[in-house]
Amino acid sequence: MLFSLLTWFQAGGDEHAESDKWLAAAPASHFFCAFWGFLKEHFMSTAPTSKTQSKTVDYFAIFGLPRKLWIEMSTLEQKFLQMSWKLHPDNFVNASEQERELSLQRSSELNDAYRVLRHPVARVEYLLGIEGARKEGEHKQQAPPELLEEVFELNESLDELREAKASGGDLAALKSRLESAEKSFQQSLGEVDVQLQAAAGEWDAAPQGDVATRKQIMAKLNDLLNRRSYIRNLVTNVQKELL
Repeated sequence: MLFSLLTWFQAGGDEHAESDKWLAAAPASHFFCAFWGFLKEHFMSTAPTSKTQSKTVDYFAIFGLPRKLWIEMSTLEQKFLQMSWKLHPDNFVNASEQERELSLQRSSELNDAYRVLRHPVARVEYLLGIEGARKEGEHKQQAPPELLEEVFELNESLDELREAKASGGDLAALKSRLESAEKSFQQSLGEVDVQLQAAAGEWDAAPQGDVATRKQIMAKLNDLLNRRSYIRNLVTNVQKELL
């Protein structure tokens, strides 16, 4: 559900309109000057980041977007296509080697940014990373308290299935039990996605200056991502054994 619901963003479409028009209208002999202005505007953000990412490119800034989790996909795609064209190798046939290398590097960064921001869960992961709030550690592999009993039963069933496969025993009943477990965990995964969607909405609505509230929301997002990762791994393990 998260994938279908986290897809809108009321973007300020004119934010970079003037520089884009100037770049498009620039004479060929002045293309790199225009291109350099384009790079400074979209790829050289001075927005604060985490300690581990202090020198990195801000994917949101590349597309002229604020650090919000609700993005309109059509707007993102249109911006991506426009910027991809500006970085296309055909525009650098007569450029220097350094300029060509720079355009290729920026094109790679643009592709990475688009790949991350178009995916709702990856977008949350990235936002927490640049805000310095993504914490996995030991908690990522701990079963959510409400699932402890189900996880214990699942591990028992997986062990029994492996033993039955090795000894040539009857697999039908065990596979049926695991299929039921997989369905249950898929449902839990959907519930986490709904909670993640709600927390994302809270982040977008939180005032920029309300540091305490934003920290609380980021902690909630981080916890939900860890829970989602754990449940997703359970589902993957079951699916592998059922093959």
